[in-house]
Amino acid sequence: MIREEVFQWCQVQYSVRPDYPWMDENAVLRHLNTNKWFGVVLTVKRDKLGLPGEGPIDVLNVKCEPALIGSLRMLPGFLPAYHMNKDNWISILLDGTVSQEEIKTLLDMSYQMTIGKKNKRRDANRCFP
Repeated sequence: MIREEVFQWCQVQYSVRPDYPWMDENAVLRHLNTNKWFGVVLTVKRDKLGLPGEGPIDVLNVKCEPALIGSLRMLPGFLPAYHMNKDNWISILLDGTVSQEEIKTLLDMSYQMTIGKKNKRRDANRCFP
């Protein structure tokens, strides 16, 4: 999954379009009614992530169950959250290493975890593929 596919899926699934608060290619995915972040797509130099090779790479940061983070970080394509709380967020490489279904599942988890108490009841009946 690449950044454009993430944005397209979030548009269809949540009616959310990326927000560009820093006036660069880095984008935030926010809940429409609360502006809370559930995802961040960042372009990062590989060396800052401890990855081999030259040039930048796109990553998706999502909020995740802390109990899952340690297990995910042992798998290819998952890294400690870049510029986020590493206890509650994880970075996913958007280079094809992680399957589209895994990314969608983790985006759904992040969306649900950041929805806010008032909105949980309204979204409880929402169906996710």
